[in-house]
Amino acid sequence: MRIAYSNLACPEWSMEDVFAKAVQFGFDGVEIRLLDGDVIPSTLNTHMQGRLTRLSKESGVEIVGIGASTKFATDDEADRRRNVEELLRYIDLAACLEVPMVRTFGGTFRAGHLSAEQAIAYVADSLAQVAPRAEALGVAVLLETHDDFSPSSLVRDVVLQVGSPMIGALWDTHHPYRMGETVAQTFENLKGTLRHVHLKDARRVGDAWQLVEFNQGDVPVREIVCTLVTHGYDGTLCIEWERKWHPEIEAAETALPKHLAILQNYLANMEQKES
Repeated sequence: MRIAYSNLACPEWSMEDVFAKAVQFGFDGVEIRLLDGDVIPSTLNTHMQGRLTRLSKESGVEIVGIGASTKFATDDEADRRRNVEELLRYIDLAACLEVPMVRTFGGTFRAGHLSAEQAIAYVADSLAQVAPRAEALGVAVLLETHDDFSPSSLVRDVVLQVGSPMIGALWDTHHPYRMGETVAQTFENLKGTLRHVHLKDARRVGDAWQLVEFNQGDVPVREIVCTLVTHGYDGTLCIEWERKWHPEIEAAETALPKHLAILQNYLANMEQKES
């Protein structure tokens, strides 16, 4: 099982640091959300593209994905079109960098007048527009369980409605859980389309959630990993320690090795039980 980390964990690190630390700590890959501290743009120049490709090849650390912020759950046709065009640029960028997937969001709709069915239709139509490019370039576009698409059934319905082999699901493990789903329910909804996993733990504090180390919160991370392994998941497990958005949490230098060790312990214990 490949283990990566999202560089949301380390907004203060250069890209050279991101790859060097991956080697130092023992990660197989990195997911790129930031470029030198800022969200990676879709219009990355060729010099920067070459820099990332070189760092990946020289370190032996795979870039497992790029995180886009595109979203489509709106009845504003012009806004959807702008996001489609942006996502197409990210697909092109991923292909240039030889990166296998781009993450996208569905967006928010519950505070407005859209029904879930309308939101699903808008997101599915938008992803259907990018599917031919994704198929031609061999880049998967993955819809994350996030925002108002945290319920995994909505992500499933979008992906099935598009019907492309290059449009899949990304399980951000925190969000379906906080919506009241069990691990079994989420996996059942996503199992046919699941291509990537973001692992994080969090503890409920009043009406909010606080990110914490694995085994310290309420999210059943061990059960999630066990479910994935048992059912033959062969994608990447990506540790998402969101220090970019939550600067109060522990620095990546100490947090990432601890998370990696815990996750490796989960996997080692499962292998022992099977032998």
